[in-house]
Amino acid sequence: MIEASPVHAAIMAAVHGVAFPHDPWDAASFATLLAQPGVTGLIDPRGGILLLRVAADEAEILTIAAAAPRRGIGGSLMRAALERAAQQGAKLMHLEVAADNGPALALYRSLDFQPSGRRKRYYPNGADAILLNRQI
Repeated sequence: MIEASPVHAAIMAAVHGVAFPHDPWDAASFATLLAQPGVTGLIDPRGGILLLRVAADEAEILTIAAAAPRRGIGGSLMRAALERAAQQGAKLMHLEVAADNGPALALYRSLDFQPSGRRKRYYPNGADAILLNRQI
């Protein structure tokens, strides 16, 4: 796992664009987020990225993307994020996922995330967002 800094913003944006072609984040967005206090970026050299924000005793996955799905990249990134969040004192992790993203939902369930809410028509394609969390 590589810890990202703002110089990695273009790489992160490229991976995000492959994973989310209809709603990609640009390099400027990644650079801005990576420069914020409490934000950690992780890059899996196999083609994955993750942004984690820790504030006080809570953590949030801002985004996670894999250019090559179903190769264990997401699981590796999530386990690394849980470990980083715990090291920074977080006790609870939050994330959101599109209700129609079956593979991601399966991954989060396998990591003991539990539903905590729903945002109707949250994504640009009209899909609902499922809110999930778990104790760390």
